[in-house]
Amino acid sequence: MKQNNRLKEEIDNIKSRNKRVEADIAWETSWSRKIMISVLTYIVIVIFFYVAGLPKPFINSIVPAIAFVLSTATIPAFKRLWLEYVYKNR
Repeated sequence: MKQNNRLKEEIDNIKSRNKRVEADIAWETSWSRKIMISVLTYIVIVIFFYVAGLPKPFINSIVPAIAFVLSTATIPAFKRLWLEYVYKNR
């Protein structure tokens, strides 16, 4: 009976871990996260450009924020290619 309880506890631990991992993956790939990071990137760069005395900090800071969104939007495609052609051959 002890072994059954131990196995059940291990299975429950694995299920719990899987739920946490799934939640982490959902967050990492969510547009909410990408938008939040791009907004924070924009704010930090505006502050930097303003302090550095660069012209039009509110306009010029848009470029890095958009670059972040574009880079995160293309990463899944590159990941699929990498998994198919590089990782598969190991």
